[in-house]
Amino acid sequence: MSVEELEAFMEREFPQMRMGADTTTIETVGPGFATLRLGFSERNLRPGGTISGPAMMALADYAMYAAVLAHIGPVALAVTTSLHIDFMRRPEQADILAKARLMKLGRVLAVGAVELTQEGLSGPVAHASCTYSIPPRG
Repeated sequence: MSVEELEAFMEREFPQMRMGADTTTIETVGPGFATLRLGFSERNLRPGGTISGPAMMALADYAMYAAVLAHIGPVALAVTTSLHIDFMRRPEQADILAKARLMKLGRVLAVGAVELTQEGLSGPVAHASCTYSIPPRG
């Protein structure tokens, strides 16, 4: 799927993601990879002025979903079965990039990794590993 196809799919299947001025955009996709951007917004801050963990977890999950769908096509019922995230440094009040890549794609499971970074910082702010369940075709 292309960026445009994924955006249209998400708008059709998950319109609730755009409610409340979502600031996440799909930047690039291809077979087995995706890059998404969480635009900085005060709505994603936690006390102490840092990007919240739930906002970063949602970004990682969305990025992996995009990478899976870019590879297998529009399968709305592909679902997260596990997501583990390690927060590695305090993010700045700036955009966060999520670079997702599939590590293994089987008949019923897709396993991948997501690195969350910020421009101008060396190293990731977080790293996630995700597993998705893929429903049977037909």
